[in-house]
Amino acid sequence: MPDCRTMEATELRIAILSGKGGTGKTLVAVNLAAAAGSSYMDCDVEEPNGHLFLKPAWSQTETVTVKVPVVDRTRCTGCRRCVDFCRYGALAYTSAGLMILPKNCHSCGGCILVCPEQALTERERTIGTVQKGFSAGVHCHSGILEIGEPSGVPIIHHLLKSMGDLPNPVFLDCSPGSSCLVMESIRDVDYCVLVAEPTLFGLHNLEMVWELVRLFKKPCGVVLNKVLPGENLGETFCQERGITILAQIPFHRDLGLLTSQGKIAVKEASEYKSLFSCLLTILSQEVHCETVAYS
Repeated sequence: MPDCRTMEATELRIAILSGKGGTGKTLVAVNLAAAAGSSYMDCDVEEPNGHLFLKPAWSQTETVTVKVPVVDRTRCTGCRRCVDFCRYGALAYTSAGLMILPKNCHSCGGCILVCPEQALTERERTIGTVQKGFSAGVHCHSGILEIGEPSGVPIIHHLLKSMGDLPNPVFLDCSPGSSCLVMESIRDVDYCVLVAEPTLFGLHNLEMVWELVRLFKKPCGVVLNKVLPGENLGETFCQERGITILAQIPFHRDLGLLTSQGKIAVKEASEYKSLFSCLLTILSQEVHCETVAYS
């Protein structure tokens, strides 16, 4: 078997996606990063949990902010041009004067440009943090959105800025589903791994993220998790659509127990070390083939 670490020779950014939570997306992402001894980036900023497995020693914490308007009431004449301009309902004019709803603001700065009295300026508002650390051979970056914040996209942007500084391959653990967070996370990746359960409900969610990566024209393959003997709906789905099945992880009590205890399977059992090492090799071959095809 080829050495999985040959993947580090070129810049590789591999996103791990799933149509819903609980399919094993983080299980696949942390075990791939651990098997490769490379980099893990938790882009599930609304509920990051990769650190529960990797248990990194955080060495750096960075605050993520966005710009929101601030009004100088001595200058504001109540012309409402800023209110009319904003399509997100971030400004309103009442008997008390101009009101600003910062969580509705998309930080476009348009209200400042249209104000004839220069009554609006900007301030920084904290929406979350990014942590960076190291864990037994794995470089870990993780973002977390503060409770109540409507969008974690700026945190994704902050995370991705550091991706070029990390050892390859970089495994991005995306949010479940097909939201803006996922779209921003996969925009510049080289390959997408779709993790799904081989059930009827699992197929619905697999099709959703498959359509998303097709929209972004990203090469992809599928990891089927919790596979039982007998009819495999996930396998049939992939075969009918010509989707590469990268691996099938059997439904097994031991793996569920390791996961529930926050342990990394490749470090605890030789069978899972072999499984994910094999998956790394297949990924390396798949990405190389796609690179040649697109060049």
